[in-house]
Amino acid sequence: MDLIPKIPVTNKNISGLVLLQYFVLASIILYFGKLLFIPLSFAILISFILHPVCKWLEKKGVNPIIAIGLSLTIVFVLLISLLSLLIFQIKEFVIEWEPFKIKILEALNQISVLIAQYFNVTNTEQIIFLKNLIDHSENQVLAILESSFYSFSHTLYYTIIIPVFSALILFHRKMLTEALLHTFPIDQKNNVLEILTETISAYHNFIKGMLFVYIIVGFLNSVGLLIIGIPNPFTFGFIAAILTFIPYVGIMISSLLPIAISWITFDSIWYPIGVISVFGIVQILEAYIIFPYIVGNRLKINTLVIIIMITLGGILWGAAGMILFIPFTSIIKLIADRTDSLKPLSILLGEGKLPTKKQNP
Repeated sequence: MDLIPKIPVTNKNISGLVLLQYFVLASIILYFGKLLFIPLSFAILISFILHPVCKWLEKKGVNPIIAIGLSLTIVFVLLISLLSLLIFQIKEFVIEWEPFKIKILEALNQISVLIAQYFNVTNTEQIIFLKNLIDHSENQVLAILESSFYSFSHTLYYTIIIPVFSALILFHRKMLTEALLHTFPIDQKNNVLEILTETISAYHNFIKGMLFVYIIVGFLNSVGLLIIGIPNPFTFGFIAAILTFIPYVGIMISSLLPIAISWITFDSIWYPIGVISVFGIVQILEAYIIFPYIVGNRLKINTLVIIIMITLGGILWGAAGMILFIPFTSIIKLIADRTDSLKPLSILLGEGKLPTKKQNP
């Protein structure tokens, strides 16, 4: 005789486990399929942003293909402007390179003297150490070159395939919408259309939030550079904020010119250190406070979830994931808001407020 009563398994008992299984499965698919999903996700983001432009042009009698081409041209011009700004920064740094190189050599000589003075390591021993370090770093250099080539090839692939995906999504948007609607029961059609409309609105809010973030970052950069006395602080501050759009490379290149100019102008190592500190602190504030708070408020997602999704996106997709996983989260929240069984997830992703209980009269 079985003395232990059997507990009936209901949807409530297994909902948490099922969600976890879906999460793990989705993470595996996203990680191994990132070569497809990253450009496709960017293409969806771009197509949602350009959809109103295409729709407006088509209403004016413009051929759909021409309307899509004109819309994508806007994005192309913005990217060219961004690359031009990056090249301008590099050219300006090259002009300042000779005096900057002299300053670097002077600093290295001073460091060498300090090492010899305080650690009793002669110049000859330092040279031998550096030579051995260079000799043993050949494999690392090859690994860096291989990684750089791999990243460049991926960037080239994304540059080609993202506009193609965007154009095709915009061109077939009615067919894709119809296919999506036929996936769900007829009684859910209006609900799906509402989610799709709000998804497009969420993507627009995401872009508006990002623009606001870049304005704040540019202002903070400029104020920081102004406080430490760097020439043209607002120019350098806002250029650095704009180039932040290019992950990793943008902020490094944009910081080189103010570092070089400040070192040459004031003849003190503390000014370049100040520039690095300002940009570093602002980047930390942007990543963990400004971006999560502003974007989270626009998408009605709490800051904790934003930070978690930024981290998860970085683990799975790198810099691209840190951008794309935020609108993904907003879509999940939109679906959870309209699904009774996902109400706990909706509360978790949102402000975290439980529904208030009505008082008995």
